[in-house]
Amino acid sequence: MTAPAAPSTVIVFSHDPKVRAQVRSAVGRRPAADLGRVEWVECATGAEVVARIDAGGVDVAILDGEAQPTGGMGISRQLKFEIDDCPALCVLLARRDDRWLATWSLADATLVAAPLDPVTAAETVAQLLRDRARGVPVVR
Repeated sequence: MTAPAAPSTVIVFSHDPKVRAQVRSAVGRRPAADLGRVEWVECATGAEVVARIDAGGVDVAILDGEAQPTGGMGISRQLKFEIDDCPALCVLLARRDDRWLATWSLADATLVAAPLDPVTAAETVAQLLRDRARGVPVVR
């Protein structure tokens, strides 16, 4: 019998609690069978995200690109430039057509929020967690 995988810490950031709940529900507590459970950290402001990531121990952050007053794309770009061991970052987009803009944010992945597909969301987060665990370098 193999030991259970260690839990992963995932931030979900949005000023809207409904968006945070939608993301948590879509990804679930265990996004893939080969991964451990997810410990969710909810952040409602950009300052909370930065402080939590500065404290360490975050594996993935899902950032709402439509958050007010500070959007997830700006936070993503800031974190990529300021944090040496930056966690994997995923930007939540309102429209699929905004993916080109998310490249500016240097995000590692994107998800489309309307509607948020639970299969795609879980697969995306699972792959980000696997890459982080393997130490796959993030190209800036």
